Amino acid sequence: MKEIEKNLDGSGLRIGIVQSRFNPEVCESLLGACRAQLIQHGVAESDITLATVPGALEIPLALLHMAESEKFDGLIALGAVIRGDTYHFEIVANESARCVNEVQLSCGVPIANAILTTDTDAQAIARMHVKGGEAALVAIEMVNLLRGLA
Repeated sequence: MKEIEKNLDGSGLRIGIVQSRFNPEVCESLLGACRAQLIQHGVAESDITLATVPGALEIPLALLHMAESEKFDGLIALGAVIRGDTYHFEIVANESARCVNEVQLSCGVPIANAILTTDTDAQAIARMHVKGGEAALVAIEMVNLLRGLA
């Protein structure tokens, strides 16, 4: 049996990041952890492009344009949707996740989705460093996996 092994070598990869500016403390920390992991795994600073958008619902459109540009090997979505007192949380959480996945499937460019959906600010703060770093690893691994399948 041929097995494609996990590969976290980011050397030469071009990575695009779309970050929401809503919930800035959480989103900036997601970005910091993500960037640190990308660089630690060999992605050059000059090969990382960051685009910021107002909120989580705007992330998929920016990802779509990045994916269609063919300038990026992998993409990362960073944001935080924290439950409030209205139904708006469900709409933003569900639609942002659905649309990110649609972009990935329609364009064939792997997207690591690190749009946090939490009940409280404390939960978001507890997850921001780990999930930002994990998103970087997912993006690198999926680019390398798809290359191994080609």
